Amino acid sequence: MSVPQLPLALRYPPDQRLESFFAAPAGAIAQLQALAQTRGADWLYLAGASGTGKTHLALALCAAAAQAGRRPAYLPLLAASGRLRDALDALEGNDVVALDGLEAIAGHRDDEVALFDFHNRARSAGLNVLYTAQDVPGSLALSLPDLRSRLSQNTRIVLNQLDDAARAELLRDRARRRGLVLEETAIDWMLARTDRGLASLLALLDRLDRESLAAQRRITVPFLRQVVESSSSIAGDA
Repeated sequence: MSVPQLPLALRYPPDQRLESFFAAPAGAIAQLQALAQTRGADWLYLAGASGTGKTHLALALCAAAAQAGRRPAYLPLLAASGRLRDALDALEGNDVVALDGLEAIAGHRDDEVALFDFHNRARSAGLNVLYTAQDVPGSLALSLPDLRSRLSQNTRIVLNQLDDAARAELLRDRARRRGLVLEETAIDWMLARTDRGLASLLALLDRLDRESLAAQRRITVPFLRQVVESSSSIAGDA
């Protein structure tokens, strides 16, 4: 019996699309589009520190594949660490697979062997695969040389941290896409007074979106300060 597909909007966050990724390396989006849509496209390896957008692109790849009528699967390797073989076996039958966070299984020999076996099966079956990791294969603490060799054969894309100017432009872009009025002084305040990691900034923007809608208020510095202080108070009481 076939498993019904969930609606695209429910499976992949609408903000996480290839076209909404900000400051991608030259050619990277086209390579990811090809991996999403074209059987036999070059496999890709995304390397970058935490907060550079690897998970965004992994989910965006799956969304693009689903939009093209292909069967994608996203697997965060941290969640599968210690039982990776079973998790990878469950991916059989998909066309495009995104394996996010290789560092989570590095040094776990059983998981590494399972990934090596999956890599070889996926190649033979014609799957398209994306790997992500915080570092390049040669710098991961892998115990299986053959796995390191296989990973090194993939086309590599290196993601860099955004500077503050790029972070500000990203916040403007996300606000525009949501129909939010985000004052420039509020952006400056966010970058100066809150966690500047992309995940934290975008999570704060999500909260501002909800609370400004509920309060019917523009996102000004006083409103932003109120939301941040309220969040800190709740965390302190927990």
